[in-house]
Amino acid sequence: MKRILITGATDGLGRATAQALAKAGHALIIHGRNAEKLAATAQELRAFGGPVSVERADLSDLAQVAALGDRLAARGLQIDVLINNAGVLKTAQPQTPDGMDVRFTVNTLASAMLAMLLLPVIPQDGRIIHLSSAAQAPVNLRALEGHETLKDMEAYAQSKLAITLWNQCFADTYPEGPVSIAVNPGSLLATRMVREGFGTSGNDLNIGVDILTRAALSPEFSGVSGRYFDNDARSLAARYPVAQAQIVSRGINELVTPVASL
Repeated sequence: MKRILITGATDGLGRATAQALAKAGHALIIHGRNAEKLAATAQELRAFGGPVSVERADLSDLAQVAALGDRLAARGLQIDVLINNAGVLKTAQPQTPDGMDVRFTVNTLASAMLAMLLLPVIPQDGRIIHLSSAAQAPVNLRALEGHETLKDMEAYAQSKLAITLWNQCFADTYPEGPVSIAVNPGSLLATRMVREGFGTSGNDLNIGVDILTRAALSPEFSGVSGRYFDNDARSLAARYPVAQAQIVSRGINELVTPVASL
């Protein structure tokens, strides 16, 4: 049995993945923003017989992300797998109160911050899974820092490449582990994000569930830290240029480190 933390676990792919992992007998920590949805999801998952605990936080608020990471690390309980599933494409509030783009904050900065804050309780043979996407675009560092405004898809695609590049640098920094993998779970899966963003019902959600559970648990992913797995192509992509990855990763770290240190 593994103890697995899943962000954004009350809807869509996160919830479906939590269901699959609960059925397999793993202990879950599920994260969400809405207390009622968290309680309902936890009740559903506990019916499978395994332990389920809940954590509420708004990942668009980095202070709440820091508090979440500190709270979990302070418990001292080993977390074997972190699945950074929570993500944003379209939203009525595209900017946070401090002027940051919500897509970069949730999809990139929160994922990086949680990974770093939980390092003390993730074993070297543990796994960190970052949700990436086939939609990737060169990162505008000024937009990442909140100095320029981007359209929804521009911000989303840049945020997904940003966390993918950060993932590569993380693995270079921690070669002994834990294993860290960026995963495109599959394009246009049947989630609310896809329905609202693209106006389509989407593809079978189990495509994403299968690859996330494999990335989290299967030996086939034990030696691919820092890599990006494209589930559309069913293969690992080539590593990104080191200089490109380092520039973006440095920008991310400069934004999250001061908040994580508070």
